Amino acid sequence: MSGRKSSTFTEVELEFMQILWDHEEMSTEDVQKALSAQGRDLADGSIRKILSILLEKGHLTRVREGRGFLYRARVVREQAKRNIVQDMLKRAFSGSVTGMVATLLD
Repeated sequence: MSGRKSSTFTEVELEFMQILWDHEEMSTEDVQKALSAQGRDLADGSIRKILSILLEKGHLTRVREGRGFLYRARVVREQAKRNIVQDMLKRAFSGSVTGMVATLLD
């Protein structure tokens, strides 16, 4: 499967990545439990869909474990943060670091 690469995340994707960064590897059920502990109850199918999207985008890897899979973050948290900031700088501030800093200080 040829994955589409994207260095940024949707809000839900970032929520999943935060959980995966906090653990070495997780099953779909592990992700569901972690989300539930945060007060976020999603159906198994929804969780599998988001994990599939993150896998397709190249943010995760997975290995077969029994009848399911174990997922692991492929993107390092610090690099993802840099990518998010660079994307925001480019899209919201037309690459102007001065404009971005001025907005942050305002």
